[in-house]
Amino acid sequence: MSWIDICDVTDIPLRGARIVKTAVGCVAVFRTDEAEVFATSDRCPHKGGPLSEGIVHGKKVTCPLHNWVFSLETGEAQGADEGQIATYATQVVDGRVLLDASALTTGVAAE
Repeated sequence: MSWIDICDVTDIPLRGARIVKTAVGCVAVFRTDEAEVFATSDRCPHKGGPLSEGIVHGKKVTCPLHNWVFSLETGEAQGADEGQIATYATQVVDGRVLLDASALTTGVAAE
């Protein structure tokens, strides 16, 4: 894997997100607790809602437009909803959030 340093883990609010602009579109990087982060596509497959603006609860995010819920671990829709969002590998090393760039192209810029 090829890792890109995104930010300090404290730059992402607890139960919040940060956007990373990539050649494949915006990636939402979520922080669920002190050092646990997940990365997914930022768009809900239902109506394109910005998942980075959704509610983070446990290891899930709820879309702010129509309350669809997605697993941050697998990207799968939860409950009666159907669909899936892309997920990207992350890790926290020495307080820094790293994003696996193998599924992305160069030119990643954090917002």
